[in-house]
Amino acid sequence: MNCEKINILKEYVPELTDHQLDRFIRYYEMLVETNKVMNLTAITEFDDVVVKHFADSLSIVCEDKCVGGTVLLTHPATHILDIGTGAGFPGIPLKIAFPDISITLLDSLGKRVNFLNDVINELDLNDEGHIEAIHSRAEDYIREPGIRESYDLVVSRAVASLNILSEYAIPYVKPDGYFVAYKSEKTEEELKESQNALKILGGEVSDTRTFTLPDSDISRTLITIKKTCLTPDKYPRKAGLPSKKPL
Repeated sequence: MNCEKINILKEYVPELTDHQLDRFIRYYEMLVETNKVMNLTAITEFDDVVVKHFADSLSIVCEDKCVGGTVLLTHPATHILDIGTGAGFPGIPLKIAFPDISITLLDSLGKRVNFLNDVINELDLNDEGHIEAIHSRAEDYIREPGIRESYDLVVSRAVASLNILSEYAIPYVKPDGYFVAYKSEKTEEELKESQNALKILGGEVSDTRTFTLPDSDISRTLITIKKTCLTPDKYPRKAGLPSKKPL
């Protein structure tokens, strides 16, 4: 395996150390090994994982010299929730790149959460800021004491439409905090369809940025939503309703 491709991550985080890059490589090794017995990703070639998973996850980072970029880490968000994290994207790459952040990885499949805990332990990701993997649905975890409206930033690369994702995510965000949705290039229709949901949930679109991932022709869009007021307690609705009857 030629690991030179890993250096493109410095286009987003120039100060990445060799130790951090080694952590990304070890993460890749664990991902493809576990993928042999459990479906974590259809993308398994090293160069593809670096671009389509690692670089894509870090594209949220905002610095003038970065490609893409949005609200995170010009003023570091200290308490982050990754909804529907799956194999750990974008949460684990963000944690590797910025060890002092606190991040919660939320996923509904127990086997994936077990994998995430193995990665956390193997890479010693709790040696600075806190990271935990939680087995729960977004509609259920919000009911835990102290969780609602407690996060500075919520992120998600889940495939649901923005109006559905917003119902899952915005109730977790503090007022004046942010929800960032990682999307493919074409988002105009989703943005239009999400206006009613955002109004109900207390969010507004503050930035939409489309860019190309490094060393590729793959377009991505980051939609940044600012939490402007408290979300009514009845949201998110019980499991299944957000997708069956979107706001």
